[in-house]
Amino acid sequence: MAYLTTTGSGQPVLILKEGTTRSRGKEAQRNNIMAARVIGEVLKTTLGPRGMDKMLIDNLGDITITNDGAAILNEIDVEHPAAKMMVEIAKTQDDMVGDGTTTAVVLASELLKKAEELLDQNIHPTIIVSGYRKAAQKAIEIIGKNAQPVDIEDKKTLLKVALTSMSSKAVGAAREHLAQIAIDAVKQIAEKRGDKMIADIDNIQLVKKTGKSLLETQLVRGIIVDKEVVHPGMPKKKENAKIALLDAALEIEKTEISAEIRIRDPTQMKAFLDQETTMMKEMVDKIKASKADVVFCQKGIDDMVQHFLAKEGIMAARRVKQSDMEKLSRATGARIVSDLEDLKAEDLGTAGLVEERKIGEDKMIFVEKCKDPHSVAILIRAGLERMVDEAERAMTDALSVVSDVVENSKIVAGGGATEIEVAKELRKYATKVGGREQLAIEAFADAVEVIPRTLAENAGLEPIDILVDLRSAHEKEDGKYKGVNVFTGKTQNSLDDGVIEPIVVKEQAIKSAAESAAMILRIDDVITAKAPKGGPPGGAPPGGPEGEE
Repeated sequence: MAYLTTTGSGQPVLILKEGTTRSRGKEAQRNNIMAARVIGEVLKTTLGPRGMDKMLIDNLGDITITNDGAAILNEIDVEHPAAKMMVEIAKTQDDMVGDGTTTAVVLASELLKKAEELLDQNIHPTIIVSGYRKAAQKAIEIIGKNAQPVDIEDKKTLLKVALTSMSSKAVGAAREHLAQIAIDAVKQIAEKRGDKMIADIDNIQLVKKTGKSLLETQLVRGIIVDKEVVHPGMPKKKENAKIALLDAALEIEKTEISAEIRIRDPTQMKAFLDQETTMMKEMVDKIKASKADVVFCQKGIDDMVQHFLAKEGIMAARRVKQSDMEKLSRATGARIVSDLEDLKAEDLGTAGLVEERKIGEDKMIFVEKCKDPHSVAILIRAGLERMVDEAERAMTDALSVVSDVVENSKIVAGGGATEIEVAKELRKYATKVGGREQLAIEAFADAVEVIPRTLAENAGLEPIDILVDLRSAHEKEDGKYKGVNVFTGKTQNSLDDGVIEPIVVKEQAIKSAAESAAMILRIDDVITAKAPKGGPPGGAPPGGPEGEE
């Protein structure tokens, strides 16, 4: 419908384009809240060690089986704009801290549910938003007070953090093995900058290959290059290798200008033909002079150059990805050289072993046993392709949380313990604030308790009983670390039982959830433009560009 209004004399005025729809006031708010809550409901059953998995089938028929919040929302094609905001929460959480995506989305969904109850009591959205903001700030303060410092050399604690992040993933008996690899990898790439520790997990290369079992996943102290040795005559293995990294083509470049050469003497003809070969031989001589015996080239290597390299016993790979070149540089200490003329012995890197290995159908070059690599690789193995993908997601979560603890050495109790403590303190804080905002802060406190309640529900326990037990435990002086043990159905001291998480995961989840809930609550008018012919809003119609008549 076109959106019409009339002037004083009754003349109709067309304001919005024909086909535009508009919903406002309570109706717009309810639609947005409902759409966002549906996303929360989808993820709710995946929370915790007893959470279930989702099977997602895309329009090409590819199947993904996972309970990773970010992966699920990535695969779902969401249409509603408010629901898209929930997907963004998960993405932000994943990009910032790498874990806690389900927590953030479920919490945002619950905040909106509680807000809806307040809207029904005629409390203005601005008051709810203001109360939520105060509550979120206070919650982060409470989490900071209850956090425990941790020494990054304390491998036991790091292992517990990694295992907690993997507890909901379907990697079963291999959890401890994968967690151990994650810790070793992060500790290897962590570096001190000023007085801060930085652990950038982009320096950890994850390579997935089906075959063998999860327990044969291994950490390579170096890099795996997904290329094979270019020439069959080259050695397939080099020990104590000296490695040259070249960002220059080992080929004779063809000129763009056509030139004419006049030859009067038959001997000149031969010299002319031999010149190209001589130039290529000189390239190889330069590499040999630098004492390099392994060459990784980012560009092409001519067949003739390959032949000369093979004769000299030099191993080479071509068209190596730039990201792999950078990781090789960090792992071996080699400099990437852009001009062959500049290649010197000091530009070379070293590795204890460079070897081509066949894994499944593919041949790959392993550069390992590096002395002090600042970049490492993890080769993930499992029998099923779906399992390899899930193992990669579990490994990414574990790497993320370990690097979070290395960079910000504080942990908090898991198993819903932190949330119950936050709820208890927020209720006390609410009475100090008073007024209508008190109701919003109390609603925030109730919403935070959705995490222990959902953990209990997913474990088949009685959520009301668990919440009552937890609340009474937290009233006692020594009970602030009490969380739910989903395996025994009892409360436990989460810190003692090793259910721990990095502080930044919890803080980011509360920040993201509170911000998105506030943003959705402030919307009171939704104006949707006319959908193009033959397709839904926001997508080009099949068979032609948008707006084609």
